[in-house]
Order: sequence, then C-alpha cells, then structure tokens
Amino acid sequence: MFDFVGKRFWFLIFSTIIVIPCIASLAIFGLKPGLEFSSGTSMTLAFATDVSETQLRTALADQGYTQTTIQRTGDGDYIVRMEQIDTEQNRQLLSSLDAQLDTVTEQKEFAIVSPTVAAQTVRNAIMAIIGASIGILLYITFAFRKMPKPFRWGICAIIALIHNVLVVTGIFSILGWTAGIEIDALFITGMLTVVGYSVHDTIVVFDRIRENMTRTRASFDKVVNTSILQTLSRSIITPLTLVFVLLALFMLGGATIRYFILVLLIGCITGTYSSICNASQLLVIWENKEWYRLNPFRKRKENQT
Repeated sequence: MFDFVGKRFWFLIFSTIIVIPCIASLAIFGLKPGLEFSSGTSMTLAFATDVSETQLRTALADQGYTQTTIQRTGDGDYIVRMEQIDTEQNRQLLSSLDAQLDTVTEQKEFAIVSPTVAAQTVRNAIMAIIGASIGILLYITFAFRKMPKPFRWGICAIIALIHNVLVVTGIFSILGWTAGIEIDALFITGMLTVVGYSVHDTIVVFDRIRENMTRTRASFDKVVNTSILQTLSRSIITPLTLVFVLLALFMLGGATIRYFILVLLIGCITGTYSSICNASQLLVIWENKEWYRLNPFRKRKENQT
C-alpha cells in the first residue's frame, strides 16, 4: 500500500515548483488577449462556392491578417474575428477574397468590438470564475456539514482549485509569450469546465473519506490514505479515458477548437493530480495543525525564548 499521506510534503513541494513559474509568467507577461478581450472586428461571411477553412485562413493571411479566429457555423458560413479595420479596408478585403478564392463573398454581419465592450467581457469572465468558486465553497461546506469543521473541506477544495487555475493560465501565459497564443471566449469556457471537473474529482475522494470516518476509529492520516487508495482506480482510469479523447481531438480536430481542447487537457491532468495529492493532503495538514510547524520563523522564535 503506497503511503500517499506520508509523502504529502513532497507533493506540495512539487506543486509549488510547478506553480511558481506560472505565477511569475502571469505577473510579468500576463495573458495575451484575443478579440473578445481587446478591440477588433467580427464579421460573418458566406461564399457562393464551397470554401474550406484552410483556404479562407490562407487568403486572409495573404492580405496581412494573420491573427484571425475562424469558426464555421451550422449553415456553412464563417465567423471571422480579426484586428480592427475600417469601412474602406473591409471593402478591399472582400474584393481580395473574391479574386483569390474565385467566388462571390457575401458579408452578412460586420461589427467592431470596442475597448469598452472588451473590458466588460473581461470583468464578466472574472466574475464568472469568482462566482463559481464561491458557489463551490458553499456547496462543499453544506454537503459536509455533518463533519467536524465542514468549512475546512471547502477551503481545501478551493485551494486545490486555485492550483489548477494557476497552472492552466500560467501555461497559456508562457505560450502567449513564446508562441503568440491568444485567449478567447472558448478559453473562459474551458476554464469553467476545468473548475467543475476538478471539484467533482475532489468531492469523490472527500466523500470516501467521510464514509470511512464513520466506519473506523483509525487515525485521520490512515483514513485519508485508505480513502485515496480505494478511489485511486476511479480517479485515474476515468480521467485517462478523457485524456485519450482530448488528445485525439487536439491532434485531429480543427484549429478553431485546438486551444480549447488544450485547456481541457491540462485541466484534466492537473485536476486529477490535485484531488489526490493536494486537496486530501491539505486536509491532513490542517487536521494535524502542521501549518504552524511549517512556519519558517518558528525555530527562530523558540531560540530567542
């Protein structure tokens, strides 16, 4: 039987090593915003003949619009998001598409996203994540209300959740700095999905800990370690099947959803790790009052006295 709880400090050290570069990148470079979070142009294009997404993307790149987001609708039209252009640039772009793609381009919609609207989108995205975290905290506290100090369980789950969010956003910050990858509305959708998935996996482990606490008088450390081992196969096999699907979508799917899939892929891996190696271990550290033992000023204070 592997002693997960006995290795709890090693798990936390490893998590810290992963999180520190992510926080540093977010502090120095931040996230590279896409059109939804900065000013730009959105248009809906329809073509008289069949035009593939690759052809459209190549044609736009030839006109100098390399930073574009293209999404195909159910009607076969294309929603294109790019840097902000004026009316004359828009007219020239449509003419160039007609000539290069040998077709007739119909522009069904044309809109400019102002910086004010973009700033409001950023605020709404942040509020959505904060609201989801508060809701999760209250839900876990209520679900474990019969346990001693139920608020503690919710706090540990939220700390593990923050770890997952920092890893995902930190990696995208690094990718934005090195590869120019931008975040968009799909990124926020992926982050909210990661939040829900991570907490779901943590609750599975927590629930088994609660059940075992009512069945045995063993120490809390042993109860937690036994609960982790009992749920280990479920905690690994289920995410593993999801990882295989996400890898297939990432490699074979379209370019529009590729980074959305990457968010889910990173979040799935970090969520599985944190539910086993972070959230449960934090419960043990809190129960044993080991926060005080980790205080770097403790020994200095004792020596002075």
